[in-house]
Amino acid sequence: MIESTKIVRLSGGGVVAIFFTLLSMSISPPVLAQSTDFDRFSLSLGVFLTNRDSQTRIDGQIPDSGTPIDLENDLGFDKSDAVFRVDGVFRFNEKHRLDFSAFDLSRSASKQIQIDIDWNGELYPIDTTVNAGVDLSIYKLAYTWSFLQRDKGYLGLTAGVYVADVGTSLAAESIGRSSSSGVTAPLPVIGLRGQYDLAEKWSLRGSAEIFAIEYGDYSGSLYDVYAGLDYQLLEHMAIGLGLNSVKINVGITKNNFGGDLDWRYDGGLLFFKFDF
Repeated sequence: MIESTKIVRLSGGGVVAIFFTLLSMSISPPVLAQSTDFDRFSLSLGVFLTNRDSQTRIDGQIPDSGTPIDLENDLGFDKSDAVFRVDGVFRFNEKHRLDFSAFDLSRSASKQIQIDIDWNGELYPIDTTVNAGVDLSIYKLAYTWSFLQRDKGYLGLTAGVYVADVGTSLAAESIGRSSSSGVTAPLPVIGLRGQYDLAEKWSLRGSAEIFAIEYGDYSGSLYDVYAGLDYQLLEHMAIGLGLNSVKINVGITKNNFGGDLDWRYDGGLLFFKFDF
């Protein structure tokens, strides 16, 4: 864990404004690109430096009975750390592609709590030392259709699914109490994705995806925005820097999990991209 990492917060609106302003200024209307020479598959391997703000409530059998807590301040979770991240692209042709991402944001902490906490139907009194854990794996898959394609870039509509695989645990040995629960929340998203070649070896990429739904056991909203700059080191290898800002607000009511997750993570991404 990197406790001293400092990430500059970039709001979702700020990233979207920068991305689409640059894209609208740079993709000019001339001739449509007709080249069939393109890489079908791209794989990015990188380090994601995250800064997090996590508000959570885990209910027991009674809805809305859990204590709303701040994972970082109330339970002592690190606000910043570094995780390994995989991103990839498969192109069917120049106008149709699949994008995917996978990374793990799991954390654990131990702290003497300063408030009474009702967590998943168990009461943890003030001044109790608790061991807490959150297992959080993120998987993203999206299809993109490039409706606007030019010699130096493209702009496409994207639709896909953002999957948050969540597990939580809280335990206090001194009072003999422990509880755990988990859920997999698939969240559909829609948005825009684009790229513009600034120069021979420099490319600007970005995306903006949103979600809002109330259906069955799930309700809430999500935004995920990304802006990045790639530099082509070799014919089939590039290095890049990116910024990713995500906010998830999900209410869940299921037999094995009930509560509210209001999580935000912003981060800088350093990666190597390989084209095949």
